[in-house]
Amino acid sequence: MDLFNTFITFFQSGGAFMYPIAAVLILGAAIAVERYTYLSLSAARNRKAWNALMPLLRAGKVRDAIHAVEQSSAAIAHILGYGLGRIAGARRREDIQMAMEEGLMEIIPRVEKRTHYLATLANIATLLGLLGTIVGLIQAFTAVAQANPAEKADMLSASISVAMNTTAFGLIVGIPLLLVHAVLQTKSTQLIDNMEMATVKVVNLVTNERQRPEAA
Repeated sequence: MDLFNTFITFFQSGGAFMYPIAAVLILGAAIAVERYTYLSLSAARNRKAWNALMPLLRAGKVRDAIHAVEQSSAAIAHILGYGLGRIAGARRREDIQMAMEEGLMEIIPRVEKRTHYLATLANIATLLGLLGTIVGLIQAFTAVAQANPAEKADMLSASISVAMNTTAFGLIVGIPLLLVHAVLQTKSTQLIDNMEMATVKVVNLVTNERQRPEAA
């Protein structure tokens, strides 16, 4: 409870710029939670779809694999569906691969969506904190210039202390947002790399299966 009261006092003494920084914090937290949830669910769905598709492809049951892809909502199923749908009419390995790359290009923007906003919000929070401090210092020096000389030192130190609260709050908001951005960026890159690796494995598997009857 004492910590909460301390924060409330700290927030109230920071001035008007504390409110836009708080708004940045709320918006950044909402984006971070939404992105982390989306990426985690996407990774779980991809693993489930991959575990269901690989036995079918290894057994040469392409039609069953296409049916399973159509029933799945996973991103990897959407990508592989492009390639598996081209198997019948594709004459070259590159045709299947290009079809999967087309599906991957549709998925990547969804994976990276809104993540870059976190870095921008972190910078905005820091800059708002600095701006709040500068405005507070201008007001402090203006007030001190008209004050009693005996009270100038005390008034100036108190005003500076209050003005610095906005910079502190801006950094308190900005640093975690940058860390969360780095975590989500890594998670997004890992998810995309896994999907690219999966497409290569499927293309290799399908190509080898098609070449066996020709060799025989």
